[in-house]
Amino acid sequence: MSHRRDLRHGRRIGRAEFVRSVRGYTRDARRLLGLAVAVLFFGGQLVFALPAAYALGRSVRTAAAVPYLDPVATLLPVGFLALSTLRTMERLGGAEAEDLLLTTVQPRAVVIGLVVAEIGRLTLWFGLPIAALVVAFAAGLGAPTLPLTVGAVFLPLLACTAVCGYALGITGLRVLRRMPTLRRLLKAGAVVGVVGLFVLSQVAAHSVVEGDVSVATLLDRLSVPVLTDYLTLAFVGTPLAGGVSPAAVAVLVGLLAATPVGLAAAERSARALWFGDDDRGSAASATAAGTRGGFAPPRPFAWRPAGRIAWGHLLRAVRHPQEFSHLLMLVFLAGPALGSLVSGHDGGALASLLAGTGTAVGVYLAGATFGLNPLGDDRPQLPLLLLVETPPRTLLRGRTAAGLAVGLPVAVGLPLGTVALGTPPTVALGYAALGLILAPAAAGLAVGLGCAYPIYEARELWGAETVAPSTLVLLGYSLVVLGGTSTWLVLVGAGLAAGVPSPLLLGGGGVLALLTGVPSVLSYRYARNRYRGYTL
Repeated sequence: MSHRRDLRHGRRIGRAEFVRSVRGYTRDARRLLGLAVAVLFFGGQLVFALPAAYALGRSVRTAAAVPYLDPVATLLPVGFLALSTLRTMERLGGAEAEDLLLTTVQPRAVVIGLVVAEIGRLTLWFGLPIAALVVAFAAGLGAPTLPLTVGAVFLPLLACTAVCGYALGITGLRVLRRMPTLRRLLKAGAVVGVVGLFVLSQVAAHSVVEGDVSVATLLDRLSVPVLTDYLTLAFVGTPLAGGVSPAAVAVLVGLLAATPVGLAAAERSARALWFGDDDRGSAASATAAGTRGGFAPPRPFAWRPAGRIAWGHLLRAVRHPQEFSHLLMLVFLAGPALGSLVSGHDGGALASLLAGTGTAVGVYLAGATFGLNPLGDDRPQLPLLLLVETPPRTLLRGRTAAGLAVGLPVAVGLPLGTVALGTPPTVALGYAALGLILAPAAAGLAVGLGCAYPIYEARELWGAETVAPSTLVLLGYSLVVLGGTSTWLVLVGAGLAAGVPSPLLLGGGGVLALLTGVPSVLSYRYARNRYRGYTL
């Protein structure tokens, strides 16, 4: 009776959480715009994928002839398991109104509700596109029962991976709570790991394009015959059916058996996480003690009020690196260039390319680290900041100085450091000087864009609340800064190669300087006026 009651309560909690998520997607114009962009992007992909799936259904004769069936059979469970684990660790470890909910129902019901809501979200984002492709394939194959059999195969897999992923994620949260040192190391290592994986993927793609590695060989290594046999159960009752293998039945039984086991493990870990004693009090005391002893700004930050404000931003970012989560955009933008660097062969050209990449990355970081959402970042203490005697220009100077403290060492130091790798000294000095000039311009542009479209909604990421800048602001800043910096790098490189710049090159540089400096100054002045508008 208790299990039946928990299932009923869990179903209601799951429905409420899922509805709340859907309302969150559509609660304002900004989220609707982002949702529309995502639908248009993936919908555009389906425009080409659906006719291809229909043509494939008309031409295929055996299940073995379906392309990419083996790697898909492996990537589906692994991908859903990893996604469920990461989402649990990111934001699903606790329930909405946790204190009230846990005094009303059993923890088992809360776990069931959160898992059901996550299954609904995964079905919404991944199930609908997969269902569209399956329907198109079934129409070409002439098998109207295929969508039903695919659903019968897909749902046990999704339920098992969602439950087990939640169990792994909630267990990971317990481990990180009890081991704060490991948590801090993982925060730093996660970014390095993502960058490394993305660079390796670019190197692998470069090797595939050049023919050094065979795609067929890579796909064969990803295949797991047992999972492929299970996926072929979806073709039962269709012209592609080749019989039911014992291995496929064993996988189905294993998925059905692992789901309640994973649910029991998730409940146990969640109960220990929500109700168990831990060292959060001592950790908070240690943090407070560290704050009293380590906030004093060093030179040169201590010389000016703006410098002390900049040191405060830097110190807070070190303690809560989740504030830099939006910088992962840079990984995807700079990944192809880094992949080309690693996979290239000409040492001198590679060193020069690395110097230019360092300048571009440093200029980007000068504005993107602290400038893309200044009002939103200061939301918790914004009333206090705007009531003190410190003028808005000092607040903005402190924020831009913090960004320059991060970006300038990269923009200037990395080009100079590549001299040892073969970069000509004149090129290294030219790129370093360019970074020294463009970094303040990027910082001024960033604060204006961030003040034009502030984001105040905080979300919990890896145990700390953070306010990420708007995706539109981030994309706009990335396109303008990286595009403009690339143009400047080409112009400076051409000028250094020519020796004596031509009048045309000088004229182009003057026009580009106006296009760089004027928007930056105007953007900074706009941000200062926005701050002043709150104090009038």
